[in-house]
Amino acid sequence: MSLRLSLLSAAAASLLAGCAHDQAQYLSETQISASDAASIKDDLHAASAEMTGPPINLRGDMDGTTVYAEHVAYGEPSQMPSEVIGPRAVADTDGPYLLDTADRLRIFVYGQPNLSRLYTVDHEGRIAVPLIGNIAARGKTTTELQGVIRARLGAEFVKDPQVTVDVQQNRPFFIYGEVKTAGQYPYVSGMTIETAIAIAGGYTERASERKFRLTRRVNGFVEQIEAPSDYVVKPGDTVYVFERFF
Repeated sequence: MSLRLSLLSAAAASLLAGCAHDQAQYLSETQISASDAASIKDDLHAASAEMTGPPINLRGDMDGTTVYAEHVAYGEPSQMPSEVIGPRAVADTDGPYLLDTADRLRIFVYGQPNLSRLYTVDHEGRIAVPLIGNIAARGKTTTELQGVIRARLGAEFVKDPQVTVDVQQNRPFFIYGEVKTAGQYPYVSGMTIETAIAIAGGYTERASERKFRLTRRVNGFVEQIEAPSDYVVKPGDTVYVFERFF
């Protein structure tokens, strides 16, 4: 009991005094039994929910006998990463779709059948269009890509070209870890981590159902975040389902 009280006291003190810091603070690291670790974890979450300030994150080792209480403070709310403020709803994250590797595009140029075809964005984020060569597609919307193609064609080859660009097939998403059928799957609009797991056949018996890792490429840079099950999945994302520790 004294160990639990000590951990809770440390967590509370950090929540009250650590709001100005911009680095994670490890409050405790101690060997305990698996049952005590689970109980402490629940108590710390309850304490965090009742106090103002940044959250307490908890981690455990592979055999469940070590608990790490980690207090993360980010300063002003406007500076907090969106994943810390809370899970994002689908409506909040639906914006212009940005093209990237493996997107399949249907490009139509009026009166130019040799240019009107399906194109796939390559590993360098480009498409190769006859007459005008390689066009950078990564990070652009379909409307922006239309404008680039129209300008390049109109500058030398086609008078007042009429160009339409549509996404014929989104790039896939990937999922692995503690799911029944890991692999690559076609993206479905409005997906969350929970629906991605359902597509992969559901959880295994050892899966954690509380926290997941999502890897996302943004304009060529890779980001990794830990997210809840209702976090939005985008095309090209990789979802990892952890094994539970307790």
